[in-house]
Amino acid sequence: MKFVIAIIKPFKLDEVREGLHSIGVDALTATEVKGYGRQKGQTEIYRGAEYNIQFLPKIKLEIAVPDSQCDKVVEVIQSAACTGKIGDGKIFVLDLEQAIRIRTQETGENAL
Repeated sequence: MKFVIAIIKPFKLDEVREGLHSIGVDALTATEVKGYGRQKGQTEIYRGAEYNIQFLPKIKLEIAVPDSQCDKVVEVIQSAACTGKIGDGKIFVLDLEQAIRIRTQETGENAL
């Protein structure tokens, strides 16, 4: 099993969710987060004053998937979240040692 973590732009969430649903991924966790990478924040002007915003709003997706589905999940996130501009985000793939469904005590891929 794999654990996919993706950091994406907020306005791309629905597009990514729809893409994942179309390949059979019905469960994910989305969290509003703030951060920066090479983008290094941005400058905005409000009422004539210039403000430097260091931490930009992002969405963090967490998805547990079987090994067989991992490459397709990454491909869907990549294509749906891409704008071609700086700040599109990152995808991390980690090995997932164990998963347990609390209600039924199912383990492994059956718990996903």
